[in-house]
Amino acid sequence: MKIALGADHAGFEAKERLRERLRATGHEVVDVGTRSTESCDYPDFALKVARAVADRTAERGMLVCGTGIGMAMAANKVAGIRAAVCTDEFTTQMSRRHNDANIFCAGARVLPAERIAFLAELFLKTEFEGGRHLRRVQKITEAEGRS
Repeated sequence: MKIALGADHAGFEAKERLRERLRATGHEVVDVGTRSTESCDYPDFALKVARAVADRTAERGMLVCGTGIGMAMAANKVAGIRAAVCTDEFTTQMSRRHNDANIFCAGARVLPAERIAFLAELFLKTEFEGGRHLRRVQKITEAEGRS
């Protein structure tokens, strides 16, 4: 799977480890930055990843900042994006099963890098259930054009 990956300074080290783990498991990774722990603005990287997913340059996106919250908020401004902050196995699986999330967000100040990598892999393996959940996701998509 082709994955767009980004982080700010707080998520840089976890992103680096995540990138290597994703590549080791056979994924193609497009790393949009950041390239260091020097202070930077998370929306810059969230929007790069979100646009890559929205225009189908990447199949999924992954973002890491201090909490995952800012990245998700910024990414969700792009039409077609459903970015979810994933903190554990349940939220990760439900973000895919029920919400068809296409961008995984995590916080490097909340979770250790190995846990983030584990949850990211779970995110990629979990399928959208469709059914009644499709109707709800379609309502989210419809709202993007009305806001």
